Amino acid sequence: MLENKIIKFQQVTKKYTGDITAINNLSFDIEKGELVFLAGHSGAGKSTILKLIAGTEVASSGSVVINNIDLGKISQNNRTFIRQHIGFVFQDHKILFDRNVFDNVRLPLDIIGGFTEKEIHEKVSNALESVGLEHKIKSRPEQLSGGEQQRLCIARAVIHKPKILIADEPTANLDRANALKILELFKQFHKSGVTIIISAHDESILNDYGKRIIRLSKGQFRG
Repeated sequence: MLENKIIKFQQVTKKYTGDITAINNLSFDIEKGELVFLAGHSGAGKSTILKLIAGTEVASSGSVVINNIDLGKISQNNRTFIRQHIGFVFQDHKILFDRNVFDNVRLPLDIIGGFTEKEIHEKVSNALESVGLEHKIKSRPEQLSGGEQQRLCIARAVIHKPKILIADEPTANLDRANALKILELFKQFHKSGVTIIISAHDESILNDYGKRIIRLSKGQFRG
């Protein structure tokens, strides 16, 4: 039923300057509370799909519908409002190295606004505890390992309890042991009912999860 589809792509094509086609005529649905992997090599279109879901990019044709709202038919300001219900773990971390762990994780709350310092401290503490970094609250980012930096990013993405959590190659720069730990964290958040979409180029770490995998190649579905 439509109301169970929190994300709906209908014949979506995205082209960039120079007539570069990132994704071509893709149609798929993602249900509320589903955990979905986007798999494919660099250039397959994974990041573009995530940016379209987040509303930071707009489809060239077709429609991207999030929670029954067509992102192509609303203003940029309204797309920004919708992003407040989405957590995004970026491929390049986007950690602010001039701030400590606490100040990095609180950033989404500062952007949304309306929280007291007491509320912010409680929410940051809870988010860091959920990823096992509560003891690093005053540390500088450069004092963290690669896996800890990724967990910091996840804490920042979930601090406002988003309905949708999207992660762009969150395991790309980690060894297999740390990559599996990061995927286990996402599984825990999935159990709480969050809809999660994760992109990954290494399919070997996905096959044990028994979850839906959307395989892509050059902007189209692959086998």
